[in-house]
Amino acid sequence: MSELKGKPLNLKTLVDYSEGAVVSRTLLKKETGNITLFSFDQGQGLSEHTSPFDAVVEVVEGEGTFIIAGKPQTVKAGELIIMPANVPHDVQAADAPFKMLLIMIRSLA
Repeated sequence: MSELKGKPLNLKTLVDYSEGAVVSRTLLKKETGNITLFSFDQGQGLSEHTSPFDAVVEVVEGEGTFIIAGKPQTVKAGELIIMPANVPHDVQAADAPFKMLLIMIRSLA
């Protein structure tokens, strides 16, 4: 990860798509939070889960479906969504592959 610091990064090229898979690459990992880049192949996703912290997701390429508390939201490239702490959510690449940047700040305040 240290090789990424101090230079411009193109989020579209830092992680590749992999057939039938979700790929992640951690860009920054600290005790206080993480920044992780994901790629989702078509039809792939993350199953419903909760987190004790709010999470900010920016869609980098394509569009993803985010189901938060049972309500689906389509988020397109250049848009972001805030997933609230302790609320069930999942992420799906329904119709086409997409990439997203997840920013998790570990703070209860």
